[in-house]
Amino acid sequence: MAELRQDIVSGDWVLLAPGRAARPRFLDAKKQKRKPSPKAGCPFEDLATVSGKPPLFTHPTVARWKIAVVPNKYPAVISDGAASVPFRAGLYRGRTAVGAHDLVITRDHYAPFADLPPADAVRVFTTFRRFHRTTEAGGSAAYVVSFYNYGPSAGSSIWHPHYQILTLPIVPDHVAHSVRGASDYFRRHGRCVRCDIIKVERRAKVRVIEENSHAIAIAPYASKKPFEVSVMPRRHSSSFRTASPEAVRGVALLARSVARRMRAHLNDPDFNFFVHDAPLARKEHPHHHWHVEMVPRVSIDAGFELSTGIIINIVDPDSAAAMLRGEH
Repeated sequence: MAELRQDIVSGDWVLLAPGRAARPRFLDAKKQKRKPSPKAGCPFEDLATVSGKPPLFTHPTVARWKIAVVPNKYPAVISDGAASVPFRAGLYRGRTAVGAHDLVITRDHYAPFADLPPADAVRVFTTFRRFHRTTEAGGSAAYVVSFYNYGPSAGSSIWHPHYQILTLPIVPDHVAHSVRGASDYFRRHGRCVRCDIIKVERRAKVRVIEENSHAIAIAPYASKKPFEVSVMPRRHSSSFRTASPEAVRGVALLARSVARRMRAHLNDPDFNFFVHDAPLARKEHPHHHWHVEMVPRVSIDAGFELSTGIIINIVDPDSAAAMLRGEH
């Protein structure tokens, strides 16, 4: 039976239309094995060739680096140190896209996020947090996002595993919408909405995919995309920037585990993940609960989605969680 489900945080509606198939056919389609590009000639093997600028951060040393942050050679935003300036163009208005756009590169040419040793997966997330904190201390940006594109359909044009950190002079509508929804929920109920979600889902034991001492991975009740997963700290934490090392480690390890589950049970899909942090501290957002969203690229938005803003999801989140647990 098709259902319209409403996201408890944002209020957005999703049309859940799984039809009769318990297992979508695309999961069993023949797929060519991923073929890494040659290591020789890869621009990310030598940090000096990535952007022509020195690295912003390396660990443990420049010579023996296992992870590095370098400026993007082709940034999406201007990083000249100037402030973002609003402007008008007749009827329209805008502002200059000032910010920073950096790459986080891991050393092993053949190890995507799912194959990183656990300690290196945690290091990716602690590096994200380091730059989120630095951006907040700088005081000129309104939002910072860290994300990973795995595979061509997810936006990755270079094989060598890398991640991106991008700062903006505005708070994106998606983020503002989510923060406002969390605040409204707290006003009505006196509790964090995602803390309540965690409590309900742990009790139900249906959409929980996996958990550890500090984090939990859930298929959201109103998932916008098939096999979408939210990875959240189990204890309330409003900002990724101020999260405890234990929470960051717990989330990083679960995100790595979910990436491995997607490969094992979903026919190795391309996917994206991103850190959904609170806006930078011009204003506190204590009712936000930071998390990581992981979205396989197994569907496209078509006419209905574009014309209504309502997403059709063909996979029941209950079934999605069971499949990612390896039960189907």
